[in-house]
Amino acid sequence: MRTTSQLAVLALIGGLGAAWHMYGEQYGLPRPLALVGLEAAPAPAARGGGAGGPIGVAVSPVRVGTVIDRAEAVGTVRARDSVSITAKVTGMVTAIRFQEGQRVREGDQLVDLDAGAVRAELDQARALSDDARSQVVRARQLQPGQSIAAQRLETLEAVARQAEGRVRQAQARLEELRVAAPFSGRVGLRQVSVGALVQPGTLVTTLDDISRVRVEFSVPEVFLARVQAGATVVARSSAFGDRRFTGTVAVVDTRIDTSTRTIRVISEFDNADEALKPGLFMTVEVVLSRRDDALLVAEEALDPLGDRNFVYVIRDNRARRVEIRVGQRLQGEVEVLSGVQHGDNVVVRGIQRLRNDAPVRVTETLTRPTS
Repeated sequence: MRTTSQLAVLALIGGLGAAWHMYGEQYGLPRPLALVGLEAAPAPAARGGGAGGPIGVAVSPVRVGTVIDRAEAVGTVRARDSVSITAKVTGMVTAIRFQEGQRVREGDQLVDLDAGAVRAELDQARALSDDARSQVVRARQLQPGQSIAAQRLETLEAVARQAEGRVRQAQARLEELRVAAPFSGRVGLRQVSVGALVQPGTLVTTLDDISRVRVEFSVPEVFLARVQAGATVVARSSAFGDRRFTGTVAVVDTRIDTSTRTIRVISEFDNADEALKPGLFMTVEVVLSRRDDALLVAEEALDPLGDRNFVYVIRDNRARRVEIRVGQRLQGEVEVLSGVQHGDNVVVRGIQRLRNDAPVRVTETLTRPTS
């Protein structure tokens, strides 16, 4: 019975010693009183490596890759130029010269309004102008012989200028009856029919230039200093599956929205195939920075402790526990800002059995595809 009790005590002390060697020494805990004076006792065998043998681990090298910092947001597509085509004056629609969805050029006539009365006024104004100019010519021919007073000549010249002004006025009224495209683009649905009486402001159709579009979105104010004109923007829409559209930041607003603490950003995208339509909802990513020489380690190599992160680096066949500073997190990898170097082998499997400066044996080296 006494022998059994002694064996139990020895087993307890041995277990306590093994636990302190694994964890207490690693984290700087004081040696248990039960172990004082037992320094000469044989150390317990290292787990996983046989009696005092190295621990088998799998490692992965620290590699250099590309890390891109992004800010995500949602945005809406806008046409580069967009306008509602409306009538300027009251008139009857006599002809519609476009097809819905048709691409038109700047100056192309879209709708004709009844211009009969205005054309008659123009003809009358031109006739009066011609007569006034003829009288001025005859008066000037008589002027050298003093057959006509100078005051009379001045009166005839004033009448001629008035007649020319009436001609230009009639021409302007005639131009107002011509509804034309102010710029090149694609017309939308027509809102009038032949025979309709339109008033000033009556909507005829819409016109959008979508050969190049804008995507408007907002980002939190914390990114204000990092979002610059010319930055790359990648946009996606569920309407196009995995297709990605690439554009650039064109304008960053000069004011921050005080209610949302965000800043408005306008980006521009080439849209030669006109796939992007005004009003389309988009998910956008703004590239804030790009690092092509970033150090990357496998995410499974991390050994976190509170808000700190550690990895085990293999040096001289021993596992050295090194604190690292983590940057951007990628899929299956993390960026390391300090603590390791390119080419270092870090433990990715067998971490649970390790302690600082433990002897190890590399059983497998895992490599990851470069980005």
